Amino acid sequence: MRSWTSPTVPRIPGEASDQPILVHDSSTARLTEIGTGQGEISMYVCGITPYDATHLGHAATYLLFDELYRTCLDAGKHVRYVQNVTDVDDPLLERAVQTGEDWTVIAERETELFREDMTALRVIAPDAYIGAVEAIPDIVSAVAALRDRGAAYDVDGDIYFSVAAAPDFGTVSRLPIAEMIRLSGERGGDPDRPGKKDPLDPLLWKAERPGEPAWDTALGHGRPGWHIECTAIATTHLGPTIDVQGGGDDLVFPHHEMSAAHAEVASGRHPFAHAYVHQALVGYDGEKMSKSRGNLVLVSALRRRGVDPMAIRIALLRHPHTTAWEWHDEEIEAATAKLTSWREAFSRPSASPAAELVRRLRHALRDGQDTSAAVDAVDAWVAAGGADRAAPVDAATAVDALLGIV
Repeated sequence: MRSWTSPTVPRIPGEASDQPILVHDSSTARLTEIGTGQGEISMYVCGITPYDATHLGHAATYLLFDELYRTCLDAGKHVRYVQNVTDVDDPLLERAVQTGEDWTVIAERETELFREDMTALRVIAPDAYIGAVEAIPDIVSAVAALRDRGAAYDVDGDIYFSVAAAPDFGTVSRLPIAEMIRLSGERGGDPDRPGKKDPLDPLLWKAERPGEPAWDTALGHGRPGWHIECTAIATTHLGPTIDVQGGGDDLVFPHHEMSAAHAEVASGRHPFAHAYVHQALVGYDGEKMSKSRGNLVLVSALRRRGVDPMAIRIALLRHPHTTAWEWHDEEIEAATAKLTSWREAFSRPSASPAAELVRRLRHALRDGQDTSAAVDAVDAWVAAGGADRAAPVDAATAVDALLGIV
């Protein structure tokens, strides 16, 4: 699948910091260092289900991992970044029925709008951008491997994964079983289906249903389940063990728990990811911002209003990614004013040096991607009067390189 064009990320002049890169690992609730081994840092981030446009909750998620990518680049690390598109799944098919449009038309239109939003926000594109449809051969192979290991079984033509086959199941979310069952029912699972060995067993392959798309494969005529999609794409393009698995925190369970279980049973290796990093939910009008609720603030709608995408970026980066927060419409006005002050300071010929700004930016971003502290650091530099004649260039370069704002 075609991705989008990445922005040019400049190199900050001078010596790079040797401070380790720490991330908030959801599975341990601790800061965890990444990039300690040789070679590249591998990062898999769950992408969109393209049945509607990019809202600010999505944008916050992809900005979080863009910041992590930029932080790794500044540390001299090579990043291998993979993202999927769930371009066939129940929500997309349901939207097609509601609107009377072909599901493939909806998927392509909304994926293209997502590309445009990411380009406008200056988000670095993944090295591999893979749709579920194009990954079906890899998904079939992954399901077959789980069958060979005795970890899959049939229920009326559908194929399910047995969580009992995964000895480390539960270590990603660390939730009680009752809570897992509740969330499974709310988030695409079918815990009450007769014939399953365990209520938590997730669908690997869905046999053809009337009026739904299906593919002829060695597993039969059907389509993939949700969790195995990401397992197959991640392991095909990054290998059996990765550094970072990421997404919104509503994916911790069941999606990331199940994806990890699939991968670990197939490879025999634990853990699937050394760190699980998540963006806390963004609310609006008192509820989680979501397509199902319809309480969306869309990136594309803000852009059509003439809002500078860099102001959107600042508005989102002002909030720590570990804490849920609620969007208020006046945030755009405040972020726009902030952006104007930053740009004016970058053009000034005198004031305080930028070396301290660079140090503070690096410290904030390597200490668990504290983008709020990074934004505060730029504000403090601006309030101090900018930088000396040479330093405005360095400051602007640092803010471009590390915060993606120009």
